[in-house]
Amino acid sequence: MFAIYLGVARAVSAAARQNRRRRSTLRKRMSQDQKELKQAAAESAAAQVIDGMIVGLGSGSTAALAVKAIGRRVSEGLRIVGIPTSEATAAQARALGIPLTNLSEVTAIDMTIDGADEVEEGTLNLIKGLGGALLREKIVASATKRLVIVVDDRKLVRQLGDHVPVPVEVVPFGWQATARELLALGAKPVLRRNPAGEPFLSDGGHNILDCVFGPIGSPESLAGNLDHVVGLVEHGLFIGMTSEVHIAGADGVRVLTRGAV
Repeated sequence: MFAIYLGVARAVSAAARQNRRRRSTLRKRMSQDQKELKQAAAESAAAQVIDGMIVGLGSGSTAALAVKAIGRRVSEGLRIVGIPTSEATAAQARALGIPLTNLSEVTAIDMTIDGADEVEEGTLNLIKGLGGALLREKIVASATKRLVIVVDDRKLVRQLGDHVPVPVEVVPFGWQATARELLALGAKPVLRRNPAGEPFLSDGGHNILDCVFGPIGSPESLAGNLDHVVGLVEHGLFIGMTSEVHIAGADGVRVLTRGAV
């Protein structure tokens, strides 16, 4: 009888190991598929860049793919100047040989290519900032003539706030008071921390509060309320700023433009 139980236990254990291997393989395959989708969207957007442009270079994993594609085109002879939205993007651009400038030297940006955490169907309003660069991203976006967003189709939502919080960049001094004001607006603010457990600091030296609102009925109204919170430097709601979105899915890349969605 013991031998039978031992045999069953071994069979169950072997089946469990096999299931774990299958799940691991499936996760890797899904991750690779998502990377390929992001790559397709990034290549589609990077193809819009032409000689002589001043180009805003976004931050985050998808934007990094677009920066890489632009860098390849620069090595092939494309003549552009970039404005990075984070220190990490600046380092990547320099390594790729992309000439850089800043907003003290230029007054307008022809095109900015960036990623997003959520894109709202119909309006193309965005939530950005889970990568921690939302302040510089919004400064660059506000100075650009054409904001081009690259995402895979998982980021397209019916209402902003469906899946991700709204990142809010705040002054470290008295951030608890700022959090209480956000709580009064209906948020559930959580102080973002780095892998060491310390408060995360943006490139500008600010803390970030990730604010869960749930589905946001009126992003415009919420953005207006956030703009009046003392101690809040900037928030991750990008309202009416997007020109077009390159969305990669199983059927390829489709482009949504403002006014034609």
